Amino acid sequence: MNTSSQMPPPAIPLRIWKIAAVTGAGAFMAMLDSTVANLALETIRRDFSASLPLIQWIATGYLIALAISLPAAAWLGKRYGYGRLWAGSLAGFAVASALCALAPGPLTLIAARFLQGLAGGLMVPAGQAVIGAAAGPKQLGRIMGALGLVVALGPAIGPAIGGLVLGHASWRWLFWINVPIGIAALALARGLVPGGARDGARPFDLKGMLLLGMGLPLLLYGALEMGADGIRTRYFFSIAAGALLVASFVAVALRTRQPLIDLTLLRRPVFSAATATTGLTGANMYGGLLLIPLYLQIVAGRSTAETGFLLLAMGIGSALTLPVGGILTDRFGAGRVSFAGGLLLLAGTLPFLLPDVLNDMMLVPVLVLRGIGMALGQMPAMTAAYASVRKEEMGDATTLVNIVQRVGGAIGAAGIVILLAQMAGEAAYAAAFLALAIGAALVLLLALLLMRFGDAEKREAPAA
Repeated sequence: MNTSSQMPPPAIPLRIWKIAAVTGAGAFMAMLDSTVANLALETIRRDFSASLPLIQWIATGYLIALAISLPAAAWLGKRYGYGRLWAGSLAGFAVASALCALAPGPLTLIAARFLQGLAGGLMVPAGQAVIGAAAGPKQLGRIMGALGLVVALGPAIGPAIGGLVLGHASWRWLFWINVPIGIAALALARGLVPGGARDGARPFDLKGMLLLGMGLPLLLYGALEMGADGIRTRYFFSIAAGALLVASFVAVALRTRQPLIDLTLLRRPVFSAATATTGLTGANMYGGLLLIPLYLQIVAGRSTAETGFLLLAMGIGSALTLPVGGILTDRFGAGRVSFAGGLLLLAGTLPFLLPDVLNDMMLVPVLVLRGIGMALGQMPAMTAAYASVRKEEMGDATTLVNIVQRVGGAIGAAGIVILLAQMAGEAAYAAAFLALAIGAALVLLLALLLMRFGDAEKREAPAA
């Protein structure tokens, strides 16, 4: 009888917790900045006497820059070492934050935000690669769960921090906040975060970088703008052009000896099932974050303040579950925990299909349940993906997972917009929630595959 699932996972050395805490500070800054800056757009517009379409590029430019630099993370990490890449991108993020705070006008602020996004697109996967290389497969769940809590709290508390700052000081302090955090993280990282191995002989895949570096931003821009502005022809063209370029990158990468990103990792059953799960849960999360506020305000008649409180309950439920999910993942395996997450996600979505509008007694527990399901569905899958690769492949793995997660989120949001635009009234919301429920059911299927492939790998592994 296999008793491995009954054995407690190995303890995590304090040094690895310290590495996770320091690298997690960068991820927290990137996630916090994505929400606090959006909150200040109207204040910045008035301060600069600029038009809203121009000021919105403070947010859009940041997201596009993230998508441009993300494909290069794996190559840069292998060329210079993932620890060095993380430190360099963190320093760049802090410098760009200072430039944002000092910006004399809207164009310079947009340019500084673009630089911030370029640094953030490298910092997050590089930090994950550092952690993945430092920790063992049976330690990753707890570490990713603790980091997930920190990262999830960024968007959750971002509006509160932003509102507090804007109520008492200039919007410029929203960017100054990052500077001391970045300096402290860099100081603590000295002698702690390993620089990583260098591979100076690895050639740069220029064709792959051009295809993915243009395709990914076009795809994400079209999907995100469609989610914010509704269906427009130009957004369809952007999505179509981006998808074509990304598909071309895949075709070229599979024929290239040393591609920008090693796509052969997707031939491994555990990695491919886990990565697909992160993409599907990303689609469900971003699609839900677009749909649920509209449902609460338009169908359920909730005020903006009530809607914010209800969404906060969902976010806190997700954040507080992540550390527990990490412990369960290390103990029982990612597939089983992800399956439980899929069940809870489905249970937190189906009530929205009921003919009657959900009342207060139902809304809060249903949204909390959905948040818990999202946390248990996504984080274990990401852990399984990283645990299934060798340390020297960690950079390609983290880059691939981050790309799939972002593309999934953008497609999920765009799909919800299309459903709401093509149908009318409550039928449109029913169709959109049905799409989310189908997505949750697919998470269950992928989790079953993850269990099957994971158990098969254990049986094939040589005895210790």
